[in-house]
Amino acid sequence: LMPSDGWTLRVLLQARDDPSLLIPASLVWRERGPTLRYLDRRFENPQERLLTGLGQAARLFPPLEASLRTARPEIGHLDTGQAYAFLREAAPLLEQSGFGVLVPQWWKKRHRRLGVRATVSPADSARFSEAGGAMNLDALVHFRWQLALGDQTLAPEEFAHLAALKLPLVQVRGEWVELRPEQIEAAIRFWEKRAAEEEATLRQALQMGLSEEGEIGDLPVVGLEAQGWMRDLLRRLSGGEPLTELHPPTGLVGQLRPYQTRGLSWLSFLHRWGLGACLADDMGLGKTIQAIALFLHDLEEGRADGPVLVVCPTSVVGNWAREIDRFAPSLRVMVHHGSGRASGQEFAAQAGQAHIVISSYALARRDEETLRAVEWAGVVLDEAQKIKNPAAKQTRAIRRLQAGYRVALTGTPVENRLSELWSIMQFLNPGYLGSQESFRARFARPIERYQDPEAAARLRRLVRPLILRRVKADPTIIQDLPDKLETKVYCTLTPEQATLYQAAVEDAMRQVEEAEGMK
Repeated sequence: LMPSDGWTLRVLLQARDDPSLLIPASLVWRERGPTLRYLDRRFENPQERLLTGLGQAARLFPPLEASLRTARPEIGHLDTGQAYAFLREAAPLLEQSGFGVLVPQWWKKRHRRLGVRATVSPADSARFSEAGGAMNLDALVHFRWQLALGDQTLAPEEFAHLAALKLPLVQVRGEWVELRPEQIEAAIRFWEKRAAEEEATLRQALQMGLSEEGEIGDLPVVGLEAQGWMRDLLRRLSGGEPLTELHPPTGLVGQLRPYQTRGLSWLSFLHRWGLGACLADDMGLGKTIQAIALFLHDLEEGRADGPVLVVCPTSVVGNWAREIDRFAPSLRVMVHHGSGRASGQEFAAQAGQAHIVISSYALARRDEETLRAVEWAGVVLDEAQKIKNPAAKQTRAIRRLQAGYRVALTGTPVENRLSELWSIMQFLNPGYLGSQESFRARFARPIERYQDPEAAARLRRLVRPLILRRVKADPTIIQDLPDKLETKVYCTLTPEQATLYQAAVEDAMRQVEEAEGMK
């Protein structure tokens, strides 16, 4: 199938036992006897076989009938519409019917559909240096849009010329590509509604750059090029460039393990870029001390712009205060808990004198107005799975807290369903995973119900830069851990405890004896 002024469909005879052996029809018609010898092979009745095959093929692709009207059919002539119909519809039918079909290499690359390429660069209002200053997902960046067809970008006037041809196959700078009517209509709507250049948010740029997908005005984003600090950010988030490893803060009493130093560096990196981080290390790997090291690092680097609020389960409020006193005694801690806790202006004044304020999830909802009156430098959630229900009043109250940065600590970012991950990410980076409804349609339903690998891969690319997950069994982690020590401690029961224990055992055994079946 070769384009020139029109399109030519050439006919060949193919050996069934060797598909690479192809005999041009011209050689078949040149042979006068019933046997054709070609490359040390014999073919019986080749002309009859060729005509029979062409007749069958013509029933599947009627334009071939014209070639059958000639005495010795060798080629068929097609216009562009017929050639497109052959490539898109007839070729698969012919192959299913046992015919060999050879199509151009460019047709196999037709997935390169019409789309838009974006060049994203810092906007004048979004000046940033990693050494200082802060960014957030609502910061404006500059987008420049270009239409792209295959690997080629198109100027508006060039696209207008191609669209005017009204052909399904067009040649762009020497390459044939598929151009469907619905794509042309989407491109026209795109240029009518959008300028070639515009400002958008950093959130949109990260969504496109990290997920390697996106859609603008019904057209797919087929490429994104970043410039300036945007290029550096995307490279580091995607793992293309390693993070700078920090030195542990001097005020830390104790020594960070190597993987904990890497965790501190990762938390600090996302904090500087204004991105919320989920530290999802396995239980026992020291998420608390990594967070404390972050507090100290910000203080020593002059980035502590106010108190940090730590929200944790009621049962570990005291433990947080003890851990900070143990590892970072230079930090001033305020515990907001109990019946005598401060409120209103008194709370704001006391919090302003502290480096860290510790409170509980229950009080985050009950004392929401009091907590919202303070401009927090950061909000850290311990056991962040406590906000896994996005509709809960407690979750909504915590999301409304204003903070310079946000950190979630949890060993189980997903316990039962993906909506829990959305809820945590909505706290960390509002809007990054879209609305709850769009997240359910794009990710949760395809992954949970249909195990869609493409949807899972897209979600993984989006959240992987913002979630740090290490487990004890990881070889790079276990080498940093001390040897496991087991100590048996025997606790003697008092007479009263022994009596109660014996009574509980006897009651349980009686229930077992009386039980039937699976009970």
